[in-house]
Amino acid sequence: MNILWYYFMAVNIIAFAVYGIDKYKAINNKWRIPEATLILFSVAGGALGSLFGMIFWHHKTQKTKFKILVPLFFVLWIVIIIRITHF
Repeated sequence: MNILWYYFMAVNIIAFAVYGIDKYKAINNKWRIPEATLILFSVAGGALGSLFGMIFWHHKTQKTKFKILVPLFFVLWIVIIIRITHF
């Protein structure tokens, strides 16, 4: 079970950082990280880091798909973790 927690910690830290990197790139008119990649971090278990990244960096907070999908994947992962740890 420890490896699972390490995975979630790593993917969430990376997701948070990637949102910050994309925000930096947006401000400086640089090549951007595709939105699908940002969403993929939530799918892969980094929804909390993505959500914190959105809030902390004020990034993608006006995009409807991010306002819906990131919290949705967060709730989904909470349910999955509860199911895994209690059975």
